[in-house]
Amino acid sequence: MAALGLSDLQFALAVIGLLILISVVIINFKYARARRKARAAGEYLLDERFAREPSFGQGFADAEDRSEPSFGEINLPVVSAPESFAIDPRIDCVITLRFDEGISGAEILEEMKLWGDEPSTSTAHWMCEGLNADVDAAEDWEALRPEASYSELQLAIQLASRRGPIGVLELSDFCSRAQALAETLGSQIDMPSVNTMLESAKELDVMAAESDIQLSINVLFDEATPGANFDALMRKRGFRLSRNGRAYEFFSNDTLIFTSAEIDLNAPVKQLTLLLEVPLVSRDERAFERMLGEGIELAQSAHGRLVDDNGINLTEAAVISIRQHLDVLYANLEKGGVPAGSSTASRLFS
Repeated sequence: MAALGLSDLQFALAVIGLLILISVVIINFKYARARRKARAAGEYLLDERFAREPSFGQGFADAEDRSEPSFGEINLPVVSAPESFAIDPRIDCVITLRFDEGISGAEILEEMKLWGDEPSTSTAHWMCEGLNADVDAAEDWEALRPEASYSELQLAIQLASRRGPIGVLELSDFCSRAQALAETLGSQIDMPSVNTMLESAKELDVMAAESDIQLSINVLFDEATPGANFDALMRKRGFRLSRNGRAYEFFSNDTLIFTSAEIDLNAPVKQLTLLLEVPLVSRDERAFERMLGEGIELAQSAHGRLVDDNGINLTEAAVISIRQHLDVLYANLEKGGVPAGSSTASRLFS
């Protein structure tokens, strides 16, 4: 220090700067190595991968299907998402990347493929959409396609679900990956603070917990009904046996409205419980009224009566009270921007 004419503070700052520089060099070397390795391994599959419009995890499916892209399990092969969702800022943390010039979907997908080289702490649902740079495109925001060109990119992660709000490690990991992608692609980035999103996740979780209501109606039969006879009665009323063969489902226009609790059809049936997941069914379906009506019809057909969870006969006053609570619940969901039965509600209450 004396020979260089440096004070203790100057020397300490110089050492810190050198350590930071060394760390950056090491990180860049590892990233470049991973990139070369990925390209070498996938070079001979390049044409086939583009033809199949690759995706990561459950996402980056065909834009025609408008599947919701995700890359929560980025190391998996191409898998189509079973349901179609779009990024929704009401329940998602959304990060936007903006490019000075259109960038090909193939280049973006290639860079995001490298995310699989590093383990992820996230179990939440990740999504990605691109703003098509072609002004004549059928859709502006779409699932990434290798042959298309994009002027903006949106990355999103769901803030809450029935498992609770997203954790700080999951959200920080997502933001770090998005920032690294922005640097690699040379884009501007619009990213909310982690603390702001964590607060939003907590508020969303509180609202969801208050609205996550399951209603039940119990039909208690005077005499137990043989399983075969009970099955015939349920099918006559339009119920379908579930895939596992242990419950019944009631549909309207191919939309599930309510279900029954599990039943053992190998034994006489003494009681039937009908269940309604309130946030998952549109208010327009009048699901509670229909479930109540089916309960009454089944009770009359098989000599039974409607009772509450304590076995006490269901009264008109109790039904009126339930209707009033439902009105408040539906209003709260609307106010929270998550209408009952919407795709947003389906994601939040999953």
